[in-house]
Amino acid sequence: MKNQKQFSQSSLRKNLLCLAVGAMAVAPAFAQEMAEQQAPEVTSIADALSQGDVTLGFRARSEFVDVDGSDVDLTSLQTRLTFTSAAYEGLSTLIEMDDVTHITEFEGGVSDPEGTEVNQAYLAYASGATTFKYGRQRILLDNQRFVGGVGFRQNEQTYDAFSVTNTSLADTTLFLARVSNVNRIFGEDSPVGDHTNDTYLLNGKYAGLSAGTLSGYAYLIDNEDAAAFSTDTYGARFAGSQANLGYTLEYAMQSAAANNPASYDADYLLAEGSYKVGGITLAAGYELLGADGADGQFITPLATLHKFQGWSDKFLGGGTGNISGGIEDVYLSVGTSLSGVKLALNYHQLSSDDSDVSGMDKLGSEAGFLVAGKLAGVNLSMKYSAYTADDFSADTDKLWLTAQAQF
Repeated sequence: MKNQKQFSQSSLRKNLLCLAVGAMAVAPAFAQEMAEQQAPEVTSIADALSQGDVTLGFRARSEFVDVDGSDVDLTSLQTRLTFTSAAYEGLSTLIEMDDVTHITEFEGGVSDPEGTEVNQAYLAYASGATTFKYGRQRILLDNQRFVGGVGFRQNEQTYDAFSVTNTSLADTTLFLARVSNVNRIFGEDSPVGDHTNDTYLLNGKYAGLSAGTLSGYAYLIDNEDAAAFSTDTYGARFAGSQANLGYTLEYAMQSAAANNPASYDADYLLAEGSYKVGGITLAAGYELLGADGADGQFITPLATLHKFQGWSDKFLGGGTGNISGGIEDVYLSVGTSLSGVKLALNYHQLSSDDSDVSGMDKLGSEAGFLVAGKLAGVNLSMKYSAYTADDFSADTDKLWLTAQAQF
C-alpha cells in the first residue's frame, strides 16, 4: 500500500507538471482571445463554471542554510493551478492545487516538503456588502502577525473555515471566521501537518480616520491537537501615515484558554515609525512578546512567523513564535527602489524579556538584505540573512534565490 501511495502521488505530480507546461504554452493566447470577447451573461451554474478563470503559477527556489558550519541546501519548484468560477446569483467557487517538487536531494533543514495538495477549495456567496466563504481558504489579517498564510514557504498555510466579511458600514470591514482545521506548512504527510481546531477569529477595521486605520481583534484559539497553542488574544492596532512619516502602534493581551494546561497572562507591544526622504525609506521599531514569569509567554501560532524577528527563523519556538522568558526585538531597516529593482537592508537586536526565567539576556542579532525585481515577466529575488548568536542558538546564514511567474 505504501508503494502504491508513493506511485500515485508521483504520477499525480508528473501529470500536474505536464498540465502546467501545456497550460503555460497556451495561456497567453487564450487570455488575449478571451479579453477580446465580451463576457456572455451568466444564467446558470454551468455558465458560471464554463466562464471561469484559470491561472497557472510557478515558483522555483534554491535555499542554502549554514548553521554553525553545517550546510544543507534544497532547490524546489512550486506549481500552482487555480480555477475561479464566474458568479451566478452571488454564488461562486475557487479550487486551487499546489505541487511542490524537490529538484535536488532533500537533506532536511528546509521547511518545504514535497507533495501535491489542495491549497484552497471553497464556495463563496456574495449578497450586497456581505461575502460568505465555506471551505479551505486563505486568511490574512492585518500584517499577519497573528493570523497569516506563511506565503513565503512553498507549501502555504490555509484554513478549513466558514468566514463572513461585511463592508456595509462606511470605511469599515468586519471579518468573522470559525476555523475547524489549520493546514500547516509541513504538508499532509507530516504528523503535525494538520491541527484540528474549534477556533474563532474576529477582526474589525475602520479606515475613516485621516491619520490612519484602526483595527480591533479577538482571536480565540482552541487547538485540539496542540493544547499549548490554545489561547485567547484581544488587541488593537493603529497604522497610518502623514506626508513622509509612517507610524504603527499595537497592543494585545493574551491568556491561556480551552485545553491549554498552562495558566498565564502576557502582553504584546509594537511601536514602529518610518520616514521617507527622497526615494529612501528609513524605519525603526520595537516589538515585545512578553512573558508571565515561568508560567508562560505570549505566542502567535497562526502567524506568518517568517516576517518577524528576522528571516533566519531562529525564534519559531516549535510553531509558537516565542521562547521561555519572552522576546524583545529592536530593529532598523532601510529600503529603496532603483530602476524598478527593490533594495532593502534590515537589522534586529533580540533580547530576553525576562532573563531570570530564560537564563539568557542578549539572545542574538541578525542582519539581512533583499534584492528583488522583474525581468521578462518573471519576478526574481535574492534574500540573505545572517544570525549571530549570543546566548541563544547558533550562528546561522541563509540565502534564498527565487524566480516566480504567473500566467
